[in-house]
Order: sequence, then structure tokens, then C-alpha cells
Amino acid sequence: MKKEQFVCLVCGFNMIGFHPDNCPFCGAPKARFITAEECSTRYKVAATPVSDKVTRLNSRPALGLEHAAYRIETSAGPCWIDCPSSFDASLPDVDTILFTHHHFLGASNLYREHFGARINIHQADSRHDICRPFPFDGTFEEDFTHRGLEAFHIDGHTPGFTFYIFEETLFICDYVFLVDDGMRFNPFGPADRTIAGGRRIREHLDGRQLTTVCGYNYVIDYRDWLRKFEAGPTFGGF
Repeated sequence: MKKEQFVCLVCGFNMIGFHPDNCPFCGAPKARFITAEECSTRYKVAATPVSDKVTRLNSRPALGLEHAAYRIETSAGPCWIDCPSSFDASLPDVDTILFTHHHFLGASNLYREHFGARINIHQADSRHDICRPFPFDGTFEEDFTHRGLEAFHIDGHTPGFTFYIFEETLFICDYVFLVDDGMRFNPFGPADRTIAGGRRIREHLDGRQLTTVCGYNYVIDYRDWLRKFEAGPTFGGF
């Protein structure tokens, strides 16, 4: 029997198999939830090319604290980094969904069922309470490469936070926010570990010849992003 599923209009979090009084992610009241079926009707997923092998996926119209997911065309098949909050059956097939962290699980359970996709997340983030209703086909603990897509676990913002590099593109999600002409670390995590994770990011990027950075709500030239990053992101607030 199909489980009930609700989507928070404030943050886009999917609640699988239960209908709580408040969103377990952002705390919004039940009046701000809609069913997953209604969400699929009201919110489609738009695909915007980033390069010939990378596509940005966003809900249209924007769904709450809208975040981007990214489709990568590897030589051995397509994969996603993170997942849209709204389920859209018209999207082309994907066979692997990898996560930067557990905040952007989206409607991954529905896409997994629809496409037969395998879902993977860092083991440390898989243990979080909000992950319990979500199915994962595998967890990882170390850095790895999947079909040319490199994964680097850095901790920080969340215990399992992982960023990715594919060819000339960096996928950093929301580890840092762009603000005015500068940059800030995501404040929703321990300051000391987040800042230490920033140092590890810099070490992994040293010597890389990259062109593009894909964030949770932006795509930017790598040189511009790196200039802001090397200037030293601040921590706290927005």
C-alpha cells in the first residue's frame, strides 16, 4: 500500500508516511503542507543547461526555500547530485542519486521508485532522525569516484557533508552562501568544524583547473567564486 506523503511549502521537505503537526525540518505548521500528489501538480521541475554535460534542476515555480539539484551525464549513465523537492515524472531517467548532505533529500524516494535509481549518502548523515523514512541503497564513509564524478567528504556543515567535482565543474551546494561581493559559511552547523571543512575544501581545490561552480541557488564562474572563497568566508547570519 502506498504511503502518505506531504511536502512543506516553507522549506520543501518531504514527509513520508506521517503527517506531523510541524515540519521536522523547518518547524512550519501543518497548515503549510500539501500532499505529494498536489505538489507534483502545482510544481514542475525545470531543466536549465549549465554545460553540455551538466543540467540544473529547479522546481517551477520556486518551492519554499528552493534548492537546485544537478544532473550529470557521465560516460556510463546519468546521475544526480541532490534531489528536487517536487516529483516530476516527465524528467528523463536517472540511475544514481548522490547527496551532498541530508538537507536536500527532496522527493528522492519517489524518483527512486519511478526510475529504479540507486540512492547513496554519507553514512554519518544517514543516521539523522529526519532520514529514517527515506530509503538509501548504499552509504559511504570515504572519498570516492563514481563514473568520473569525484566525491570529497569534508564534515563541517553536517557530519556527512560531501562536495563533488566532475571534469571542470565544482558542486558545493550550500556550504557557503554568496552575499554582496563576499561569501559566508552556512551558519547552520558548528562553527569550528564548518571553518575547518572550508580549509579542507581549499586543499582539495589546490591546482584544479575548474571553470564553473554549482551552488544550491547559483551557478558562477569558478574564478569569481574562488576569489570570494580565498578572501575568507565569514561565519554567522545571512
